Parts: sequence; structure tokens; C-alpha cells
Amino acid sequence: MTTFGGNAMKILVLGAGKVGTTIIEALSQENHEIKVIDKKQDVLDSLANRLDVLCLQGDGIQYSTLADAGAEETDVLIAVTSRDETNMLSCIIGKKAGVKHTIARVRNPDFFSQMLYMKQDLGMEMIINPELAAADEIARVIRIPSALKVETFSRGRVELIEMKLKEGNPLNHSQLSTLYSAFGVKVLICTVERNGNIMIPDGSFVLEQGDRITITASREELAEFLRLLGLSRSKMKNVLIIGGGRISVYLARQLEFMRCQTTIVEMNEERCLELSDLLPHATIIHGDGTDPEVLHEAGFNCCDAAVLLSSMDEENFVLAMYAETFDTPKIICKINRDSYASILQKALPEATIISPKNITAEEIIQQIRARQNASGSHVETLYKLVSGKAEALEFTIRKASGHLNIPLQDLPLKSGILIACILRNGRPLIPNGQSWLQLNDHVIVVTTNSNYDDLEDCFD
Repeated sequence: MTTFGGNAMKILVLGAGKVGTTIIEALSQENHEIKVIDKKQDVLDSLANRLDVLCLQGDGIQYSTLADAGAEETDVLIAVTSRDETNMLSCIIGKKAGVKHTIARVRNPDFFSQMLYMKQDLGMEMIINPELAAADEIARVIRIPSALKVETFSRGRVELIEMKLKEGNPLNHSQLSTLYSAFGVKVLICTVERNGNIMIPDGSFVLEQGDRITITASREELAEFLRLLGLSRSKMKNVLIIGGGRISVYLARQLEFMRCQTTIVEMNEERCLELSDLLPHATIIHGDGTDPEVLHEAGFNCCDAAVLLSSMDEENFVLAMYAETFDTPKIICKINRDSYASILQKALPEATIISPKNITAEEIIQQIRARQNASGSHVETLYKLVSGKAEALEFTIRKASGHLNIPLQDLPLKSGILIACILRNGRPLIPNGQSWLQLNDHVIVVTTNSNYDDLEDCFD
């Protein structure tokens, strides 16, 4: 992925754990000036040896520590320690010390429910809950089980899905320019991954079995397209979740709204009692989620979706392989280690892999990009696609430019960029060469490049 320089920002990250390190690694690729505060010197030493960042040992809730780190000149403070209280307090103190913007990771549902108060009265501008974000992503995939990943733009009006072309898929051997005449539905194939290579195809491109593709369309058109492909199956009725953590609670509540029968297997008896109180409509089973007898009792061999959310990557990995032996229609697996995720993706290419730390990093990068260019056509939404090899960004055109009201075919778009959808007056439009951009449009761009923070960056 090619990186283009944006407006560099001064960013202070508090906490260099798994989530913090993922965020730091991503932001360091975007040419920002990054400082990191953590209590553990060995963690900081490891980080400094790998990345061009300035590390300071200390406590982020100390005013003096933040001042020494240059809070007055800091554009964004990102607090992602393991303690919610530390993250919230450091953001409040950071604001007092002169930080312009703050982002806090808050995982406790009791704190998160007070988000409006914390934003209005405590000056905490952005609060991220990784577990809730992960549950949202899982729920979207369960709603469209033929997809590996589902992302939404413009409050759900436009959807973008990733899917793998299996044997017998009607899209196999199809030339992209013939899709509309063949199906009568306005969709756009945005990216294709073939043999590890990612590309933005043109109309002459021919799809093949094994391709991993991303498709965008309005929610209604996409549903119809999947129906015509024979991929729109009846809704998933029985969902089995292994592990009773916070993601499971958030997800079970959404599944109840979707009218799914939900079963959760949890090893800790005390936690099972808590889950029974929190989720009265779910079935809670006390047992070892790796025990075949417990799994059989829970219906592991006949569920519509197996959602593997234990705290151990290794357990989730093994259970995903076990679910495959039962031809489970949908396998969703939480994996935090990128190396494990890569192996599992090769072993089970049709499984959906969820990484809360990567989801958190995406959300924070989106906020950073938006603040880089608050006055222009800045980033409203950002998603990483195809294991981070491409990006989908939503911009809103807020000011006039020389690229408006000109046919797209005549615009000097940089290579590796596709204008995938235009939302105009609330209506999604799949553009062609004769389409144009105008003021107040929401524009969805898919690119194999990175670090775009303004729509104008997409043009030569």
C-alpha cells in the first residue's frame, strides 16, 4: 500500500499494551509526530527500537507527566491503558493541560452508558468501546452470512461487503462490465484480491473462483443482488457463542433484537449467574467450551453460526477448525494475534476473523484523519479492507473546488483510487464515467493507497 503525506499531527498515546501498540504502529505509518507514555520501561524500550516514536516512562494521570510530554502542543491525546478510570481521568487532565482533542478507550458498560454526560461536562470528545464495536461487526456479518465482513456508510444507507467466490458462484468467469445487464442491479465490485495481490478492477476484468472481492451498493440493491446470486439464505436462527465476556453480552442483546436463539457457553460459574441476569432470553451453559460433550449439549454440531469469543486465541483457533468439521454455515472467530489471524484465514478462507484491537485502531485513525482537515472534505468514515491492504473512506464535500460538476471520466484521479458511491440528497448513486461530484455530496472512495484525509488528495 502506497502512503501519501497528510497534515502531520502531534499525538500523545497513553498506554503501550496490545491496543496501544497497534494504534502506534498504524499512526507511525502516517507520518505523525508520536509520543508514548507508559509505566513499563521495557515495553517502551521495545517500542522505541522498532518505531520512530518518543517514549516517556510515567503515569498519564499526573499533570506533570502530561506537561513534560508537551500537552500544550499536543493535537490529540489517545488514552488506551487497561484501566477505564485512568483513561478517563487522563483525558480530563490532558484537556486542562492544553491538549486540543482527546480519545479514551472505555470498556465498562456502566461507564460507557454515561457517555453523553462525559462528553458534555467532562470534555471527553471521543469514547471508544472495543467490545461493543466488535459485537456490532459480528452482528452485521450474522445478518449477511455470505459475507466475510460488512461495513456501512451514511448511517446504513450504503453497505460494503467482502466475500470469497466459491465454486458454483454465478460471478465466476463474469466480466465486470456485464454485471448490470446480467443481474439488473446497480452494484460495484471495488477491489479484488487474487493470489495475495490486491487490485481495483476495470470493466474488462474477469472474476474467477477463489477471488476475494468487495462489493458496494445501497442496502436494498445489495440484498437483491445476493438474492439473485442465490446467497440470500433465511436468517440465522441458532447462534452459539463460546465465552461469556463483554463482547458476548453486547452481541447477545443485538441477536435478541434480530430474533436469534442464542446459547452461551462459559466456564466460570459466577459469570454464568451474571449472564443469566443480564441476558434472560439467552441460554447459558456452565462448562468448558473445549469439551466435546459440553459442545454437543450446546448444539455445536448443528448451529447456524459458531461465534468463538474465549479469551484465548489458541482455543478460538482450534474451535474454528472443529466447527469446520460440522460444515457450520458461519464461523466467526476472535483472534488478537495477527500471525494467528493470517494462518486461520488461509486454513479457513470463509471464516470471519474479528480483532477488537484492530477495530479500535481503525476508529481512532478515522478520528485522526477527520481532525487533520476539519475545514475541508474530511474523512467521515474509514474502514480497512482485505486485511488492511485497502481502505474505504467516506468524505463530505463542504467547499467548492475545481473538481466539482465535471464528469468523473474527465477528472485526474490518482492511480489506485475508485469513486465507489455518491450519496446525494439521501439517495445512493453508483457512479459511471458521466457522473459528477457536487457540493454537499457524500463520496465513498476505495483505494489501495493510504493516509488520505481530504477528497482533494485523490486527484493529481
